[in-house]
Amino acid sequence: FGSRVRDRRVRVVPHQCLSAAAVRLLGRRPFRGDSHGIAANMKLIQTVKRRMGQEGDKKAAPSGASSREGPAPKSKATSASGASKGADAGTFAALPKLREAPPGERADLFKRKMEVCSVIFDFHQDYNQREKESKRQTLLEIVEYVNNSRNCFNEALMQDVVNMVGANIFRALQTRNKDPLAFSDPEEEEPSLERAWPHLQIVYEFFLRFVVSNDVDPKIAKRFVDQNFMVKLLELFDSEDPRERDYLKTILHRIYGKFMALRSFIRRAIQHVFFKVIYECETHNGVGELLEILGSIINGFALPLKDEHKDFLTKALIPLHKVKSLASFYQQLSYCMAQYVEKDPRLAYDIITAMLRYWPVSITSKQVLFLNELEETLELTQPSEFHRMQDLLFRRLALCITCPHFQVAERTLFFWNNDYIVKLINQNRQDLFPIIISALYKNSKQHWNSAVHGLTFNVLKLLMEADPQLFDDCSAKHRAEEEAEEQKEAGRQQKWKMLKDMHDAKKKN
Repeated sequence: FGSRVRDRRVRVVPHQCLSAAAVRLLGRRPFRGDSHGIAANMKLIQTVKRRMGQEGDKKAAPSGASSREGPAPKSKATSASGASKGADAGTFAALPKLREAPPGERADLFKRKMEVCSVIFDFHQDYNQREKESKRQTLLEIVEYVNNSRNCFNEALMQDVVNMVGANIFRALQTRNKDPLAFSDPEEEEPSLERAWPHLQIVYEFFLRFVVSNDVDPKIAKRFVDQNFMVKLLELFDSEDPRERDYLKTILHRIYGKFMALRSFIRRAIQHVFFKVIYECETHNGVGELLEILGSIINGFALPLKDEHKDFLTKALIPLHKVKSLASFYQQLSYCMAQYVEKDPRLAYDIITAMLRYWPVSITSKQVLFLNELEETLELTQPSEFHRMQDLLFRRLALCITCPHFQVAERTLFFWNNDYIVKLINQNRQDLFPIIISALYKNSKQHWNSAVHGLTFNVLKLLMEADPQLFDDCSAKHRAEEEAEEQKEAGRQQKWKMLKDMHDAKKKN
């Protein structure tokens, strides 16, 4: 019964808490189990609450207090499945328009509107449509007022603004019950859209105006937009609704730019989100958006790079290549890698050697992504750094050239379309040609795909034109190795034949 009541957002009021008139009206009638009964009981409870409110107003001394269910000094959201006290359509309509109010009363009216907009409605149910629309219109009016007015965010109102925003956006996110063993493509799945978006969108728009407003002094606002607020805001990046993540990305970026005191904390909090993705859950809807923000942040890093920023790269960003869902944020991650290498070219060695350690041997689609990023990183690599890792790198590329999956082989052979990479290879051809030519000869004889065959012969021609003498020497060495391998294989076959003959002879005897 408790779960049913909780699901339908019905608040049970103990009889001893009701006034005599309320008890007479209720008549101690039990809640009915069917939908008709629940609807009837809900209407009854709403009527009781209104009458309780009227009795309470008569007893209470008149004051300018708000009509919310209770004071919420710390952004406590009032969950309203039925119309809560002071949150019905009449309450919203009773408050005059901000534009029409005298200038001296606007601050108090603005505060009262913040309070009534802190009441949350359940969008999983169809009731309270008038109240929901009244709240939406009030939120739109507030946004319009903020757009067209100056000095509307003073210090006295900041707490109310942050409380209202927190009450609306901080919530338990919708989650899907997915089978971890089932195959699914995140790009093909339809996102789960937030049902309360008609209200949330306006709240996010309002908060964005608050953050970027020149009236908001970050030295004062940081008391309200604090570390606890930022942790909750970052948790919302796991929302499945891309519209919400887009707003969050813009807001977080603006907060990072304006609130200098929060910058270090925001970077650490993002790092912890990445740690969770890498070492715990492997799935997070907002990694791409967080990486977009980081790309802009990295671009602004001062030179020389601090050790803190290098640690962020090696501990949080590079290990993201291991995650199964890399395809969903690969472009943003690749951009961050490029930003780091542009800042400090020596980091190319750390990035590429780490990628070779994390190489997805059995996932060909992921190999193609790695090859794309390798080419982009190599374009920014200095010859000295390239020389340090060339042997390890080209042994992996040789394996990719001979890969049976044509997309992997084809993408690797496209490296020779890049003039800078070809230049690096030719500068170190004494070490690299023997590795590459062997793989190319194997491809020319064994690979099944005609497009890969054509690219293989093109690369062989480029290598031959770059250094004919070295090419001939490497070809001769390859033929000698092939002959030695054929002789070794023939010897193995001969030994197996002898063993088989001995076994057959013994069986006959």
